[in-house]
Amino acid sequence: MIQAPRGTKDVLPQESAAWQAMERVMRETCRLAGYREIRTPVIEHTELFLRGVGDTTDVVQKEMYTFEDKGGRSITLKPEGTAGAARLFIEHGLFNDPLPLKMYYLYCPVFRYEAPQSGRLREHHQFGIEVFGAKAPTMDAEVIRLAMDVIERLGVQNLSLVINSIGCPHCRPKYQQALRDFLQPKLSSLCPTCQTRYEKNPLRILDCKDPSCKALTQGAPTILEYLCEECSEHFEQVKSILSSIGVQFQVDPGLVRGLDYYTKTVFEIMAPLGEGGQMLTACAGGRYDGLVETVGGPSVPGIGFGMGMERMLLALQAQGRLAQAEAPFRVFVASMGQQAGLEAFRLTRLLREKGIPCDCDHAGRSLKAQFKFAGKLNPAYVVVLGEEELAQQLYRLRDMASRQEELLSLEQLLERLA
Repeated sequence: MIQAPRGTKDVLPQESAAWQAMERVMRETCRLAGYREIRTPVIEHTELFLRGVGDTTDVVQKEMYTFEDKGGRSITLKPEGTAGAARLFIEHGLFNDPLPLKMYYLYCPVFRYEAPQSGRLREHHQFGIEVFGAKAPTMDAEVIRLAMDVIERLGVQNLSLVINSIGCPHCRPKYQQALRDFLQPKLSSLCPTCQTRYEKNPLRILDCKDPSCKALTQGAPTILEYLCEECSEHFEQVKSILSSIGVQFQVDPGLVRGLDYYTKTVFEIMAPLGEGGQMLTACAGGRYDGLVETVGGPSVPGIGFGMGMERMLLALQAQGRLAQAEAPFRVFVASMGQQAGLEAFRLTRLLREKGIPCDCDHAGRSLKAQFKFAGKLNPAYVVVLGEEELAQQLYRLRDMASRQEELLSLEQLLERLA
């Protein structure tokens, strides 16, 4: 039997209600804050990610699905959403629009070749926002608060927000050199990947998941000690604004994020996964003031986040907040005989036109089998049509909860069901 590729997952009919409920909250939260939806292609030219994400990141070095198409072009399934949003912003001249430009994407497929893990599949989906053209710290606070609004409105409680500043191209080189000086005596003990990062991007070493590398970076100097005046002031204002709107947070000087385009503010939002104290990274993001320029556009600041939708469902499930599937229809029209079957089909169409979800038999079942079928799908009402009902031009309506029946005219039936 052909099965779905490892690291991918089907969404079954009974599971789609939870997805749709989550998507409604995400859309409505964005609408209230003035964000508009974008949709970018699943594939992009590989160069976009080499330049934007950074060729020293694990994403580019190890995880991208890259292939050569029939025209000899190097194409990549997008491993994240921000670079594509920046490309869209440049290609369509949106920097000429009134700024800041506030956009979001939903159910965005993201592909990464890595060992599948809980809530992080080789194909997973992200909700994200991207803002171009706003450098004020109030925008950092808005983006963080919006992410928390979405998660809290979905019903996930006890969130933990961690923030940091990773500086800018002016102050980061001094820190990188201090980090190299600290790591130089330990260089031979680092994993092979981190040894290659040592010269080009030592910050990536702080993000290494290898336990031995984590141990070797204990006691390393922190970026907060090397921030320039502008970055330091920006971070202080972000913290002050978050505090002023009641957002609790922790500063983690070791938080650097896994992509090269980040500058200044970075953050992660953690959600509890069950009662054992395990935490799940539900959302992560930050500022990327140099990204647009890096991939060929003008100098325009940016900030955003990505939220793994499968991970959000895990957090909702752990807290018993998953939306349950409703009955696929409210009314089922059962019939006996060919003529009644045709009338049942006509009535079904009429009810749908009135905005009432309904269905009828399409399998030639007996009346008893139709009731059994309807009972499994839990409609509120069943309309019964047989020879007697056709002769009287009446419709027998059964309330499936009370088991009471009524004989109604078409006008009475429509009024009752409306």
